[in-house]
Amino acid sequence: MSCPFNQSVRMSAAELNPAVLPLDWLLGTWQSDEPGEGSFPTISSFRYTETLHFSHVGQPVINFMFNAFHAESKKPLHRECGFIRLQPGTNKVAFIIAQNSGLVEIEEGELTGQQLTLQSTALARTSFAKEPHVQQICRHIQLKPDGRLEQTVSMALQGQPLAQHLHITYRKTL
Repeated sequence: MSCPFNQSVRMSAAELNPAVLPLDWLLGTWQSDEPGEGSFPTISSFRYTETLHFSHVGQPVINFMFNAFHAESKKPLHRECGFIRLQPGTNKVAFIIAQNSGLVEIEEGELTGQQLTLQSTALARTSFAKEPHVQQICRHIQLKPDGRLEQTVSMALQGQPLAQHLHITYRKTL
């Protein structure tokens, strides 16, 4: 009898679907090379580390998981997981994201070379999500010439305009 886990391992070795070939530069595991900076007008600034994992199973999507930790205490801070899709024949890209805070979102934007520029187009949350509620998210991810991946996230909350919230760089570890 075959173990289901072993089947999923075999599936991860699937050939990359041509629909997501322009995103192959993301694939793998990325670890922050130094703590990132988090801030927003309504919270105290903080430093964090993060691991990103981008994978595929041969479908026309990239799977991802982001795990953030407080830089000093190592306490888990935030998790996101989801899928990245490209509209066939275009440079239009979409992130479908579920966050451990109870927020789910769709971000859409463009892939230009090895950079993604995205903006939230839909946000939903659990009925008991903490206020103030996120109203908008913008994300910029790019592969730098030195091989590092850089991510900047901006957000707007109820009563707070769009402002940079996170900035971090990563090095590929796997």
